[in-house]
Amino acid sequence: MIFWWAAAAPTCPSIHIDPAIQTVIRMTTNIPARYQGVFPVVPTTFFEDGALDLVSQKRCVDFMIDAGSNGLCILANFSEQFLLSDDEREVLTRTILEHVAARVPVIVTTSHFSTQVCAQRSRRAQAQGAAMVMVMPPYHGATFRVSEEKIYEFYAGVSDAIDIPIMVQDAPASGTPLSAAFLARMAKEIAQVAYFKIETPAAASKLRELIRLGGDAVEGPWDGEEAITLLPDLDAGATGAMTGGAYPDGIRLIMDAYTAGRREDAMALYQQWLPLINFENRQGGILSAKALMKEGGVIACEAPRHPWPAMHPAVRTGLIEVAQRLNPMVLRWGK
Repeated sequence: MIFWWAAAAPTCPSIHIDPAIQTVIRMTTNIPARYQGVFPVVPTTFFEDGALDLVSQKRCVDFMIDAGSNGLCILANFSEQFLLSDDEREVLTRTILEHVAARVPVIVTTSHFSTQVCAQRSRRAQAQGAAMVMVMPPYHGATFRVSEEKIYEFYAGVSDAIDIPIMVQDAPASGTPLSAAFLARMAKEIAQVAYFKIETPAAASKLRELIRLGGDAVEGPWDGEEAITLLPDLDAGATGAMTGGAYPDGIRLIMDAYTAGRREDAMALYQQWLPLINFENRQGGILSAKALMKEGGVIACEAPRHPWPAMHPAVRTGLIEVAQRLNPMVLRWGK
């Protein structure tokens, strides 16, 4: 898998290209996407008492890189970001980016309802070495939403604050409909909006329409939701996958075969790994990666932070049983 990433290139902080010019350049030049491949979400590791376990956090990152991740994403929903304080976000961002030390590009999730706060978070992430930021549209709770006009202004405001790409996370959790036409418009008109993680129902159809409408302005159409729709999304034109963090080695097999033009091999591999993908997506959920990492000696503790409930023992047993049939690296790395 070939990917380009900004951290490997010399930077000139004193030079700022006008956002409108950046958009025109992206739309009128046939430049390969900077980031492609498998970028799994890094889980946040805690002790039983809920304190951050930074030693396990570093081991988690090392495993995920050793398992073939093309890049990583931190502070996402599957990182239990909604259970973290602002100070802890800073500690985790700094700790992980320093420990990764540019071995792979890292996407930092900076979502917030406030344009100002999201822009500030994004600037700090860029200053600490983030390759990209991932941002959900502004929402709060079950009912607080804003208009499409305000969503556009929100992403434009964040874009104006940084010089790295923005990935729009289009997920049901926000309760905010984002049409393919609206996403394509933002890709064309907002300088840093270039990547899209599509996790809505009928994701492949939406990706296909987004690519059709956005053209070269859509630099990164990505699959999400633990790769449960990976093959249809790749057929629709997806070039990246943001999955759970436990078995990037398995997802890489599928992605590498597909991008090498071996679709039949990719299909066979997808069918092989689909039981585990499905179990994570439909049964184990957010805690699946940590359960597998604990089982394989990668991390010391798989506990969530209260009030998130622990995984039911029967669900955990089923998860491990399915994984053992595939023998992923996560079950061997720490032993």
